[in-house]
Amino acid sequence: MDSQFGLIHVWSQGDTVTRAVFAVLVFMSLASWVVILIKALDVVRAKRQAARVEGFWHSSDMAEGLSKLGLGEANPFRQLALEGREAAAHHRATAAQLHDSLDASDWISRALRNSIDSTTAKLQAGLAVLASVGSTAPFVGLFGTVWGIYHALMRISGAGQASIDQVAGPIGEALIMTALGLAVAIPAVLGYNALVRGNKHIQVKLGRFAHDLHAYYVTGARVTVGAGESNIVPMKKA
Repeated sequence: MDSQFGLIHVWSQGDTVTRAVFAVLVFMSLASWVVILIKALDVVRAKRQAARVEGFWHSSDMAEGLSKLGLGEANPFRQLALEGREAAAHHRATAAQLHDSLDASDWISRALRNSIDSTTAKLQAGLAVLASVGSTAPFVGLFGTVWGIYHALMRISGAGQASIDQVAGPIGEALIMTALGLAVAIPAVLGYNALVRGNKHIQVKLGRFAHDLHAYYVTGARVTVGAGESNIVPMKKA
């Protein structure tokens, strides 16, 4: 009896539409899990990189600070520090041109904001896949169920027999598609919510680091507020 019902039997006995729905759900599940795993690794890596920010401010110079942040173009905190440094140097080197009319604070803020926006876009890449799978997979499974029930009833009607055994088997088999749709959608929704929370945590860390970098590149010192007083932590420029 077990071999007569189940996913294998649904595939072997289903028509083209049933197999297409089954294949679509399997593809959606694989795609969502790939996105979840890849983006989860990115969030974990970014959180580890964020933990190195404090070590950056305890460095003796910029070169040491950058080395403490870590290497690699995929490090958003290192890229943020480099973008701010290049913006500050570029503004100072173009005083005789049109940049002379731009305020250094605004120019550096724009560069830091562009870097954060670029990182945010990378963090959010792939989340649309999870949102699409989570919202459409239940309906794809429901369509497969409706289609399977319709054809099951047509076969039963053509056979002229409607015993409980002949009805329960095909109908229950068709309902598997709805369960499969939910099994695909639920991990996608949970993964989407978890990744959004992780991305927001990284964005907050980037925003705080950008604020400190802005103060450093404009004033030459990082201004921090703690225990009700302001502390200035100087760091030599490279």
